[in-house]
Amino acid sequence: MTKRSIIHVDMDAFYASVEEADNPLLKGKPIIVGGRSGSRGVVSASSYEARKYGVHSAMSMAKAKQLCPKGVFLPVNMKRYKEVSKEANEILKEHSLIIEPISIDEAFLDVTGKNPYIISKSIKKRIKNELGLTVSIGISFNKFLAKLASDVEKPNGLTIVKKNEAVNFLVPLPIRKLWGVGPKTERELNKLGIYTIGDMQRYDMNVLIRKFGKRGKELSDFSKGIDNRVVENDIKTKSIGEEETYIDDVDDIGFLVNKLDEYSLSLAHKLDHHSTLAKTITVKVKYEDFSVETRSLTLSIPTNKYPTIFEISKSILINKFSLEKKVRLLGLSLSNLIHPNDPLQLNIEM
Repeated sequence: MTKRSIIHVDMDAFYASVEEADNPLLKGKPIIVGGRSGSRGVVSASSYEARKYGVHSAMSMAKAKQLCPKGVFLPVNMKRYKEVSKEANEILKEHSLIIEPISIDEAFLDVTGKNPYIISKSIKKRIKNELGLTVSIGISFNKFLAKLASDVEKPNGLTIVKKNEAVNFLVPLPIRKLWGVGPKTERELNKLGIYTIGDMQRYDMNVLIRKFGKRGKELSDFSKGIDNRVVENDIKTKSIGEEETYIDDVDDIGFLVNKLDEYSLSLAHKLDHHSTLAKTITVKVKYEDFSVETRSLTLSIPTNKYPTIFEISKSILINKFSLEKKVRLLGLSLSNLIHPNDPLQLNIEM
């Protein structure tokens, strides 16, 4: 059986880098992109120069200005980021026919049978020369390790994790690095004495299965570098979605709308890549007290258009949620997916 070669491409500080590429006068300056609604605005993204001051996404703009008073504060320009993302995706398509976009600024490529190092160098050179941006790339024999590898030498990194290096590579990493481990699961694992991936490697898998079910085996496998998922060039699931748990609970509606804008763009990008349409749009909110609400809208005519997904999700958020409490998590998902070969039935009003 041929060993797979997987590449994970991750654009470095994407929003801020696009702003810098479009305006060379910003080069080397601490760029902070986000909402600017007074003291309640929230950071969506920051350049590496701004991160040196402690600025991070979901931080209030007021706090960011305290930490980085000489920062360059810019509004989110989603239309421009989408244009650049599409240009980058065209470059990726010239290097592999098997591409799985993960978000607006990252994707997996399956290059099995080819030289992944040469392909990665070519991708980095093309994106730098044509778009003025840097990317960090991870190469390995599965998706989990390739994604971890891309984060090792940011920005502008290129890291390879070979099969015989995988277990040792994983040992010192914090447990939060395991795919799918968020704050809640991290706390549960910490209670078991699991703080690093090495701790997970040594833990009895049967105990994990009793506590977490099938997810327990998956976590144990990941900790040992086992990941049999393929790079999916077609959407085979019944739904796709994006969600994020914020470091600080959020009460800024402008920030939440900006996040829906990002999610909509990312999900529309995936639908477009796979020539797939969605009928149902769902917004999920988890509040500061951990209560969860979801609201959905099913369309008569399915779509893969970013503006449509964004406007509907924004309407759902503003009109169907009270938002009286601070928000801990916001998610957007698309379901009732219609694939290219599915019979398409549209309700046409006469």
